[in-house]
Amino acid sequence: MLTVKTLYSVDPETAKGYDTTELRNKFLVESSFVEGEIRLTYTHYDRLIVGGAVPGKEPLVLDAVEETGTDSFLDRREVGILNVGGTGTVSAGGETWTMNKGDMMYLGKGAGAITFAGEGRFYIASAPAHEQHPSVLIRPEDAERVTLGSTETSNYRSICKSIHPEGVKSCQLLMGYTQLHDGSVWNTMPAHLHDRRMEAYLYFDVADEQCVFHFMGQPDETRHLVVRNEEIAVSPPWSIHSGAGTGSYTFCWVMAGDNVSFTDMDMVPVSDLK
Repeated sequence: MLTVKTLYSVDPETAKGYDTTELRNKFLVESSFVEGEIRLTYTHYDRLIVGGAVPGKEPLVLDAVEETGTDSFLDRREVGILNVGGTGTVSAGGETWTMNKGDMMYLGKGAGAITFAGEGRFYIASAPAHEQHPSVLIRPEDAERVTLGSTETSNYRSICKSIHPEGVKSCQLLMGYTQLHDGSVWNTMPAHLHDRRMEAYLYFDVADEQCVFHFMGQPDETRHLVVRNEEIAVSPPWSIHSGAGTGSYTFCWVMAGDNVSFTDMDMVPVSDLK
């Protein structure tokens, strides 16, 4: 079963007037991981698509998606897939890859229909592509690992960069995930924004009784979203994106836009936040 929701873009002046319900409607994607279904959200931020596939007892096939206007999903797109569940498989282009929790898959433009099977819970992030790159399975040990922050500022974390120019190459996707170390809660602080591309955060491994406060908005007009396990915060180019959890968590970040330079970001000093 395939369902697709459309998320239209919002300008910063309009967002200033939103209450909690409207902020969640416009910037938070809930209930993407449902057994036996593929649930996608087509955003109007750089045409990024995010969602989940949970095959359960029967395989699921992602092929034609009306919103893309093509015969098959990857005819003019590329996709990054992260498994946040049990062991499963992803098949495309006559090949099958076994994915354990924490493994990431890149499928390039023209790879064909995608089949999900097994006990995996597959996060899907797809952007338009004008060039073709090989399909690659990326284990955690294959990713570039960068450690940032400190325990003194509660942001000691390791970033696993999987799809990026110095690793697995893509047309415009940048994708990886960040793990917080014991005692740290801030996933990005000081905050930053990047006007040349959008970003989306999938928060996972969040305990049922815990949550993450995801901060968004312009630096001088900050807002927040209360995010639960396996929910996705969509961040426009004009918005900061940072968060703090009430317990341990991991988040997957994906970016799409004008370039694939990981360091292309505008830092925002803590003193400038309001």
